[in-house]
Amino acid sequence: MTAQLPSLVILGRPNVGKSTLFNRLTGTRRSIVTNEPGITRDRIYGKAEWRGRALEIVDTGGIVPDDKALIPQEILRQAHVAIKKAALLVLVVDSQAGLTPLDEELARLLRTTGKPFVIAVNKVDAPSQEANAGVFHRIGVPIFPIAAEHGTGVDDLLDEALKQTEVIASVEEEKQPGVIEVAIIGRPNVGKSTLLNRMVGEERSIVSPIPGTTMDNVDLEIAHGDRSYRFVDTAGIRRKGKTTLVAEKLSVVMARRGLERCDVALLVVDGEQGVTQGDAQIASYTEESGRSVVIVINKWDLAVVAARAAASRDAATTKGKARRAPGEQHRPENLDPGRLMFDYEKMIRTKLKFLSYAPIVFLSAKTGERADKLFPLINQCWEARQRRIPTPALNNWLKEEVDLQRGTTPGARPVRIYYITQAKIGPPTFLIFTNQKAPLHFSYERFLENQLRAKFDFVGTPIRFIQRLRKRDEKSERDEQSSRGDKSSRRDKSRRGNKSSRGGKSSRTQDSSRGGKSSRTEESARDDK
Repeated sequence: MTAQLPSLVILGRPNVGKSTLFNRLTGTRRSIVTNEPGITRDRIYGKAEWRGRALEIVDTGGIVPDDKALIPQEILRQAHVAIKKAALLVLVVDSQAGLTPLDEELARLLRTTGKPFVIAVNKVDAPSQEANAGVFHRIGVPIFPIAAEHGTGVDDLLDEALKQTEVIASVEEEKQPGVIEVAIIGRPNVGKSTLLNRMVGEERSIVSPIPGTTMDNVDLEIAHGDRSYRFVDTAGIRRKGKTTLVAEKLSVVMARRGLERCDVALLVVDGEQGVTQGDAQIASYTEESGRSVVIVINKWDLAVVAARAAASRDAATTKGKARRAPGEQHRPENLDPGRLMFDYEKMIRTKLKFLSYAPIVFLSAKTGERADKLFPLINQCWEARQRRIPTPALNNWLKEEVDLQRGTTPGARPVRIYYITQAKIGPPTFLIFTNQKAPLHFSYERFLENQLRAKFDFVGTPIRFIQRLRKRDEKSERDEQSSRGDKSSRRDKSRRGNKSSRGGKSSRTQDSSRGGKSSRTEESARDDK
């Protein structure tokens, strides 16, 4: 979000329609809206344009100041961060519930901030219900009856926002070509939000040991070195059968949507648990979407501790004692982390064979160990994703360095590639012209892909092929049809000739046999006489 835009922060108790108002003001569906309270937890940022002016809109979670539970306290802390940068505060209340003690408490809290604030009385769906907003005049600030779901009264609220803030002219927002879009994806509770906070250097997402804490996609743009990045922290993706709440199902859909619009996906895996079936399913989503991938093995410090404990348990068994020399003691500190990392990577490659091109980094988002290796890998994958190979270089490589017969399946028609060119980038897609009348076998495409990667270093990014099948012209088809016709006519003539020859021979044989028999009969009759 542009830093100079004045910020309008939406606050209120749970389930009064804050996310609905945010979506209405921004003209998007960024925030999840359901009847279930407490869905929004992190700060969600958007942009509103009104009368040629622009505002930054911030959606916050439902505030319950006296709730001492972890997530409500984190929501309150996130709201305080948004309030500090706000130009105008909007307290959303429910007209149907009336003025509640929690609304009055939040109004007192906002008054102590020194920021200007107004009250948006939501769920006023008809003019006859506007009288329900009268009770909120007791708070002593401007009141705006609205229906966030239908947009009624929202224009008056925006007019008031323009009066109380120094807004700038609206500028057409364009995607900067140099910004690298990075989505953080994975199962629930693998450390995605912790990794986002580590990468951006601030407590941007709520972190808790409770799985499913993050519901909405959390976007944040930062600069690191000479590059700009837009990180998206997504909700944990679970199987459909495991999601019960409507908000959980929506959060998975939005996580998939966040994946579709990114350049590089960070697939976060819990190092203690290893690669599970859920991780493999999410990995398949990234491969199908054509995103570049970096596999992040998080909680590596805990994985090393768990490996040492497992080695100690194994050493205490009879087999473990037999492997040691007499008098030798097992020392857990002798565990080689490099060897453990090598074995772990080998296991990952076995379970995620279809992501063999993805680099793997082992780190701890909580302690920051090896986290500095992530930015160079992201840059490397993004550059490979945007790489374009000139057509002459591709065809020279194909002619001089690739043995096409090595990839041909035994017994199949030999593959000849006449021409190859790169059709597009992101992901790199190659157009090939062959002598084949059917699509190439997937094993042959994999052979070409491996040869391309070895030559041009497409690390971390998938490669796609488009094949142009061989088409014969009409003249060759007519010639072939006529040749087939000549052959069939010759075969018919030969068959008819064979039949006639066989028929003549049989008739002559029959005549001769009949003639011989009659002559012998006549001779015997003359002898009798």
